Amino acid sequence: MPKLSRRGLISAAAPLAAMPVLGKIAFQTDDEAKAAERQPQGHVHGDPAMGHAAMIGEQAPAVGGPNDLDALLYPPPAQPHRPGRVREYTLHALDRQIEVAPGVFYEAWTYNGTVPGPVIRATEGDVLRVRFVNGGSHPHTIHFHGIHPTNMDGVFEPVAPGGEFVYEFEARPAGLHLYHCHATPLKKHIAKGLYGAFIIDPAEPRPPARELVLVMNGYDTDGDGENNFYTVNGRTFYYARYPIQVRRSELVRIYLANLTEFDPINSFHLHADFFHYQPTGTGDHREYTDTVMQCQGQRGVLEVKFANTGRFMFHAHQSEFTELGWMGFFDVTD
Repeated sequence: MPKLSRRGLISAAAPLAAMPVLGKIAFQTDDEAKAAERQPQGHVHGDPAMGHAAMIGEQAPAVGGPNDLDALLYPPPAQPHRPGRVREYTLHALDRQIEVAPGVFYEAWTYNGTVPGPVIRATEGDVLRVRFVNGGSHPHTIHFHGIHPTNMDGVFEPVAPGGEFVYEFEARPAGLHLYHCHATPLKKHIAKGLYGAFIIDPAEPRPPARELVLVMNGYDTDGDGENNFYTVNGRTFYYARYPIQVRRSELVRIYLANLTEFDPINSFHLHADFFHYQPTGTGDHREYTDTVMQCQGQRGVLEVKFANTGRFMFHAHQSEFTELGWMGFFDVTD
């Protein structure tokens, strides 16, 4: 049995409640809650013992060490435009048990052993060559979002266990895209973890920035077709335990993608600042906001220059997703 259940994680996350009194009574019995409601509550908001209304650092129930997810958070560096250059990657499909929350293990299907899989990056005009080796127990493929020939689409060339296939095509158009398995049943292959971020840089480079990749997802750990936990980059509360380090006034570019199965939308909200959001990382439209929603397969590029120093929360703006693991902090310094 898992050491920390879905209910247990919500209980551990109770301090996230925006109103402290709700955090205190959320898991009382009905009689206790009614009794609490009859008591004056005004003093609670000024009670220094309440601390703050979110877990951070060692309080956060996250798995692993401070650099475990660096390869997923920080993308490979952008390369200058050089048409015809070959960019090569190798992806292995692997069945692997992963720990998504303390004591909660999930039998995942992975690319290269992680959920999400590694970040793939190329520049417009590059020839992308991806060798896919199926080391899993089921047929798998890789479907890349973008423009390419139909025989490179991950639909007509399922790879049997022990087999391999080479995907090769010109990288286009520029933007933030995805890759994922397209074998059937599709919902199971995605829910199990076979997906990742795929960046194609424009021929004219974007301005220099601190670049981050955040892939939103969920985990159905009891097999009932509903998610029990939500994360960015695969582990609950990871960036609450280990806040992301950035500097005030520097340009921070976030590649945000949603691969959440079973829920129609996921979302991203940044506290105490606004960002420019470019859907799919393409076109001239940019929204200035602090909250965006994405359905499965949607993605976009966020750019922000933090105006102040301190620790700034980011999370799903569905409160249950937040309390089930999808939240973190930026630690902004000079």
